Amino acid sequence: MKYSKHTSIFVTLIGLFTMSLSAQDTIMPLWSKKIPNQKPSNEKEKIETERFKWISNVQEPTIEVYLPTKSNANGQAMVIFPGGGYYGLAYDWEGIDMAKALNSRGVAGIVVKYRLPLSKSIVKEKEVVPLQDAQRAIRLVRSKAAEWNISEEKIGIMGFSAGGHLASTLGTHYEDEVYEKQDEADDVSARPNFMALIYPVISMEKSTTHTGSRGALLGDNPSDEMSDRFSANKNVTKDTPPTFLLHAQDDEGVPVENSILMFSALKKENVPVTMHIYPKGGHGFSLALQDKRLNNWMTLLYEWLDNLE
Repeated sequence: MKYSKHTSIFVTLIGLFTMSLSAQDTIMPLWSKKIPNQKPSNEKEKIETERFKWISNVQEPTIEVYLPTKSNANGQAMVIFPGGGYYGLAYDWEGIDMAKALNSRGVAGIVVKYRLPLSKSIVKEKEVVPLQDAQRAIRLVRSKAAEWNISEEKIGIMGFSAGGHLASTLGTHYEDEVYEKQDEADDVSARPNFMALIYPVISMEKSTTHTGSRGALLGDNPSDEMSDRFSANKNVTKDTPPTFLLHAQDDEGVPVENSILMFSALKKENVPVTMHIYPKGGHGFSLALQDKRLNNWMTLLYEWLDNLE
């Protein structure tokens, strides 16, 4: 079924403003026992709401679950990683709003409040902390698939900006052992079945990266080995999940070359990949409901999701 641009906007608005009538939301802690690689500190989680809900100094990572009605559900789920340069999380702008929009098409939306590498509570190896939370999040969702009316084989991930970097890191490092098993949820696979990367940071190379994200995650002068490890385009294999890429050519925050590098790497390994590059749009546009150029991009995503094999 084809949708016009106006239909797309209407459907998205319905998802944003009326899903409370049909969606159930649950907030769950990610970790059932001790949070790995974390020590007690005097740091406090901070929430600001001037422009949108901005969360920094995350101390207790969670997932926030939004489910479509059973009659509308198609079995798909998207685990969502909001962006914020690894300094904070644009939690509703690139998280809750997306989950509710996905609900309108029958897709479960699960927003991850993940820890950030600059936290004073981190013990060591700050660069793996977001990946620890990301792996745990998709495993936890997969372990709850039957309860939440989700297919275990239709669980994808979605990330924006630095959240896109985390999603792409999960998509290429899902088999890495980065924490010790806590419970039965850790017995299931952390491999996403698909991933959507929206204006993502991909490369950690100085010439193409987002400087702020690179510095927060790896420090000012990471080794070549560390830079390569956290450049998703350099870790793609034939088993990397099918991928949807979206970027604006005039993005001054995260150069469009990041998506192009990822596209080329996926193509080289014969991984199914779809990429859309808009000439204008800048960075951080989220649903872009007020932008006549961009406000149909979710329709492109829905069509891609509908045609996944």
